[in-house]
Formats: sequence, C-alpha cells, structure tokens
Amino acid sequence: MEHKKKNIIELTNCSVREYKGRKKLPVKVLADNVRSMYNIGAVFRTSDAFLIDEFILCGISGCPPHPEITKTALGAEESVVWRYSENALEEVKKLKDSGWKICTLEQTHNSISLDDFEVCEDTGYVLVLGNEVKGVEQNIVDISDYVLEIPQYGVKHSLNVSSSASIALWHLFKQLKKYHL
Repeated sequence: MEHKKKNIIELTNCSVREYKGRKKLPVKVLADNVRSMYNIGAVFRTSDAFLIDEFILCGISGCPPHPEITKTALGAEESVVWRYSENALEEVKKLKDSGWKICTLEQTHNSISLDDFEVCEDTGYVLVLGNEVKGVEQNIVDISDYVLEIPQYGVKHSLNVSSSASIALWHLFKQLKKYHL
C-alpha cells in the first residue's frame, strides 16, 4: 500500500470564515498565567483542530497579535474565538456560576486520571491550564468541579502545558463529538 502524503490543497478543510460558522464543542480553554507565547500559540492550534468554543487568556498570558504566538498557531489565532480576562479566578467563578463545569489540569492528591474521566452529554466544560512552573493557582484548583491528571510513567513528573492541553482536549473531543458534531 502506498502512503502518499497529502498536499496543502488536500489538507485544507475550510476557510476561516467557514470555520467560524461551524458548530463548536461545549469546551472552553482558560490559560491561567501561561507565560510562553509559543505555548499559547500551540494551544490556539489545538483549539482550532478540535473545534473548541473559546480560548480565554488570563493574567500574564500573552494575546494576539504577537509573532511568537503566530509562529506556533499558524493562523489559528484568527479562527479560534478568544478573549482576555485579567483575573482568572473571577473568570472561573463567572463561568462556573453560568453552569460550566471547571476541569483543572493539575496534579493533586485527589485528581481523576484522564483515562477515567467521562463527559456528560448536556454539560459544558472549561479546561483550565496553568503556568509552566507554578501550575494552576490553588484558589482555582479549590473551586474546580474536576481536577484531571494525565497519567505518566517516566522519570519526569510533568509535560509541557501545550502538550498536556493537546492530550486533554483530544480526550474531551473524542467523547463530546458523538453528542455535538
């Protein structure tokens, strides 16, 4: 069997305008003080791939337009709906009060392995990502509905925040697409 690579025309799913009109999954991503513009760009790209509803950038998290974001987002900062909110805790509280379930991606004593997390059909989820060094602020962890942890079996105890976001968003996408797409 021949495995010929696809060209750019074959890989083009839709225009930015068409993408914006597509149905999105009930998933928002919230970046709590993610300092690397490259990580922000990578999360934009993953959010585009998995039809994420919105990307909320908080605290010191960088915002478009920025060349380092563009370098890794490859234009996804134009297709994904995003906004800036200065205070991540206040934003999480508002979303929670509006009925969104807060899913913090963090390592805690009572976290749920991502392998064991199952979504509900009629629920919206906010995936909270934390700072590359300090993680998600404890006051956000404390009010989260779920704390999700990616199981890891190597010497290192953590993954890059954009890699973690990709894994968690893929997990949510796989489950939610059957209900919403």
